[in-house]
Amino acid sequence: MRQDEPFDAIILGAGAAGLMAARTAGLLGQRVLVLDHADRPGKKILISGGGRCNFTNIHTAPDRFLSANPHFVKSALGRYQPQDFIDLVERYGISWHEKTLGQLFCDGSSRQIVDMLLDECAQGQVDIRCDHRIVAVDRPDGRFRVSTQHGAFIAPALVIATGGPSIPKMGATGFGYDLARQFNLKVIEPRPALVPLTLSGDDMMFRGLSGIAVDSVAAHGKTRFREASLFTHKGLSGPAILQISSYWRPGEAITINLLPDSDAAAALVEAKRQRPKLHIHSLLGEWLPDRLVDLLRAPLGLSGELANIADKALIAAGNRLNGWRFTPNGSEGFAKAEVTVGGVDTSGLSSRTMEARSIPGLYFIGEAVDVTGWLGGYNFQWAWASGNATGEAIAQQQ
Repeated sequence: MRQDEPFDAIILGAGAAGLMAARTAGLLGQRVLVLDHADRPGKKILISGGGRCNFTNIHTAPDRFLSANPHFVKSALGRYQPQDFIDLVERYGISWHEKTLGQLFCDGSSRQIVDMLLDECAQGQVDIRCDHRIVAVDRPDGRFRVSTQHGAFIAPALVIATGGPSIPKMGATGFGYDLARQFNLKVIEPRPALVPLTLSGDDMMFRGLSGIAVDSVAAHGKTRFREASLFTHKGLSGPAILQISSYWRPGEAITINLLPDSDAAAALVEAKRQRPKLHIHSLLGEWLPDRLVDLLRAPLGLSGELANIADKALIAAGNRLNGWRFTPNGSEGFAKAEVTVGGVDTSGLSSRTMEARSIPGLYFIGEAVDVTGWLGGYNFQWAWASGNATGEAIAQQQ
């Protein structure tokens, strides 16, 4: 080791993936420097899960991730699994609970996860320096030089863990993509994911239902999610919508099954047979919130007693309730997106180490990579798994 090269690796980004990579490499004996432009580490972790950090999902599997190469995630996820992180959490005495659908949250605060990672880094003698704005990155002699307003740092390995542009108010940018392009790596165009969708045209009438949530199945093509859909003053949100938003593209339609537990057409016809004097509005009110029923009455074209409504009209209305078609005019963008779809093209990276195939010693991890998980702890598990893979790789190459 040269005197002017005190570090084995420099990690840009003190978020989930960066801290995990630093912790792993540090505990394996590597001299690691973490640089972040924020005033403290783990800021995005702190706000996650409503302040309780949905730190993993026990149902993690490769098919829960979007990527141009769906096989890319298998190696890292297979070598660092949810139970591995759960074991770490429990070693620190952090209590947790499963909320729903395999989503694990801290009983206390997200701060516990950040403190745990920082303690692990401290044990590995990781040097974490915040408030360091990156001015330039170059590789003049096979080593990486990172220049900041506080000076330059040199190391044979550089890890890009700067995330994507989602939640810019937290300081998120596309800086990692710029570095990838600088080193001639391809970047798949990033777009907002896990984001509320906006409505226009005839769909704008639903914006008057702001605050109303319904159990639903949101679908795009063959992809569907059974969770709550929430009407907002701009359009659609809620877990089911956030999930489907990762698959949606501008100009495309989505459908929402407003009565996912029933064949609505058959139920309407049967109700007419059993209770012919019942008013259609009253029947729908047994199934859906009143404000939604009031709004749907006109587009469904139904009124009066069931006995006076033709079966054909009931069947058409039921089919529509089981698959209401919306064509969003956009999303609320990166400002409200929890994550980013797209990023550094995985074809240029090793799936085992996250190292750039064409640039030895250069790694991309976490959200900077074209890997996006479902809502509910999957993106944290990718951060832990990809960070761990790179941390181990750095130690093995020294």
